[in-house]
Amino acid sequence: MNTTLAASALALFATGASAEALSRSQPESLDRVAPALAAYATDDLLGKVWTGAELSLRDRALVTFAALMTRHETDTLARHADLALEAGVSPAELSETITHLAFYTGWGNAIAATEALAPIYDARGITMADLPAVSPELLPLNAEAEAARDAMVTANFGTVSPGVVETTRDILFRDLWLRPDLAPRDRSMVTVAALIAAGQPEQMTFHLNRAMDNGLTQTEAGAMLSHLAFYAGWPKVFSALPVAKAVFEARAQ
Repeated sequence: MNTTLAASALALFATGASAEALSRSQPESLDRVAPALAAYATDDLLGKVWTGAELSLRDRALVTFAALMTRHETDTLARHADLALEAGVSPAELSETITHLAFYTGWGNAIAATEALAPIYDARGITMADLPAVSPELLPLNAEAEAARDAMVTANFGTVSPGVVETTRDILFRDLWLRPDLAPRDRSMVTVAALIAAGQPEQMTFHLNRAMDNGLTQTEAGAMLSHLAFYAGWPKVFSALPVAKAVFEARAQ
């Protein structure tokens, strides 16, 4: 696809501010330093991947944000936060994504993300009133599923690190995962994206199953893998593919 056709595809798929923000997500340095990479970015990444109907523009923006935060790519995080906001991700959802991924990618990544987004929020007039409450009314707990998860973790690791078992239960699964400002599907989706971007496919089985239980379709999960190949690299995605295949096949039985 040449640059003109790619631009036409973008115009059809992401009109108005979203299309402009998607175009701005690519730095000017590409043309100056790596024109072949710029062509791949325009023709393939923006012209084909981002326009794929298998995953919405809004979801692609959220998944990309999660991957960049995981990889501590703060230089590009602000541009993609701006894109996510234009694509329909709310300020509260971005805030909650940062809070959630602090527990899955590390505190330092989350703090760096807040520093990258603060100027964006200031420029857009986003205030504390637009952000999630510190202690909201939590979503209902699936007591049976949580009891089974906790029992498995306790049996495996209770004598290794009781502290990890306790904080996983009390902070993550009985608090963080029940916060209402990021839908359970999206919370699962950004977790899977972070695991792929971090090269931790061994943690994916549980979270990809949870994502699909929460409404992520197999088609969307497959499109997320294809999308993340550009942001996390092909080796990390190929490491994740066998896990995804096993999950899909087990759920089809």
